[in-house]
Amino acid sequence: MSTLIAISALGIICLILEIFNLRKILIPVTLVGLIAALGLTATEFYLGQSFLGADKYNMVVSTGFSQGFSVLFIILAVLIIAMSPKFYQEKITKIADYVALKVFLLAGAVAMVSFGNFAMFFIGLEVLSIAGYVLAASDPKNLRSNEAGMKYFIMGAFASSFILFGIALVYGTVGSFDIATVTIASTAQAGSLPVWFSLGFVMITVGMMFKASIVPFHFWAPDVYEGSPTLVTALMSTLVKVAAIGALFKVVAILAAAITPAYQIGLIVLSILTMTVGNVTAMRQKNIKRMMAYSGISHAGFMMMTLLALGTSANTVLYYAAAYSFAGIAAFAVIMGVCRGKDNEDMSNFFGLVKRQPVMTAILTCALLSLSGIPIFAGFFAKFFVFGQMLQTDHLILVIFGIINSVIAVFYYLGVANVMITKEPETTERLHVPFEYKAVAVIAICLNLLLGVFPSVIMGLSL
Repeated sequence: MSTLIAISALGIICLILEIFNLRKILIPVTLVGLIAALGLTATEFYLGQSFLGADKYNMVVSTGFSQGFSVLFIILAVLIIAMSPKFYQEKITKIADYVALKVFLLAGAVAMVSFGNFAMFFIGLEVLSIAGYVLAASDPKNLRSNEAGMKYFIMGAFASSFILFGIALVYGTVGSFDIATVTIASTAQAGSLPVWFSLGFVMITVGMMFKASIVPFHFWAPDVYEGSPTLVTALMSTLVKVAAIGALFKVVAILAAAITPAYQIGLIVLSILTMTVGNVTAMRQKNIKRMMAYSGISHAGFMMMTLLALGTSANTVLYYAAAYSFAGIAAFAVIMGVCRGKDNEDMSNFFGLVKRQPVMTAILTCALLSLSGIPIFAGFFAKFFVFGQMLQTDHLILVIFGIINSVIAVFYYLGVANVMITKEPETTERLHVPFEYKAVAVIAICLNLLLGVFPSVIMGLSL
């Protein structure tokens, strides 16, 4: 509860600073506030209790799982917002709006994994979604940004209606939105649950799969990612995606009484399709933002596997989300630095980058190696832990398809590294990359390496 209140208050402070024309201190104040919220959340996690005491209405519940994801969300928000001044330097008069929207989106993400009541879950989902719609369309003079915002809004509203209808059906069965009551009632009636409870469960799952861009609910993602401003794309492909995955994991765990063998088979099929479609389609992309969109879809397929081992995979899904997000932030920081001032993000912009900017070339290569699952980087251990969970639950078929897809991913990830090193650049003039982008790229890839060298930082937590 205290984390959610602190982040929400920080969003309001951002708007107040704009009223008093204090834009110069906006970013420092926001970053300090987020770091303070990060310290607050981490302290509560290790103390095992909230500073504000228990919420008597049970709207927000602080657990190891919710606090672990909240820490990850705040770190991602700090990295994203740190790049905002340089990214929005030509729209500096509106920067308070953009930053406040990102902070409120963070509050929605925290609510989505901390809810103790399905009403709070839906509120968090909508706060995150509405902020995302506005940010996707935040370049009004760009036709692609307008298209991205409209597509995201239409598909997001459609997914939200599914989720709301599903929650209503669950409420109709149990008579409560409280997750403790729902869990107890559904477990007690496990063998005789009415059909509308299972239908509600499926509808909530489908709605969350839209948000996480799981195949076949993924068609909006490539167009929205390509059309949105690149900083917003970085936000959506990392924070928004892992928030959807974390919330989906928690919802499935709460409504686990409705899981049937047919539902598990459905998860297996969708996981395989998501990995395969994402990777195969990514191979054909000439625009690096679209490639990263399909890459994110394939990684959502890997994270979906954890839904088949709910009792033991809370640490695994958090570790995978962190490994994927830090590599993604590092990659997008380089993409923004390289494509700055250009009207596209085509692969041709990266030709011969090693001669113009060797440091950023090295960072992007490391990020892509992590995403492809090469050892020492956290991406390798993330897949290793997921595969271990699947072997323990006798889902060998998922491990086989996961390994095949990892090999396919290496092909197109290293294809980007190949053009950066072997192709001749259009000009040999040194590329100037803003310090903010460099700093965030270095910090993000170092965090990824840290998790790769010391996986117990997350895997050793009690979630």
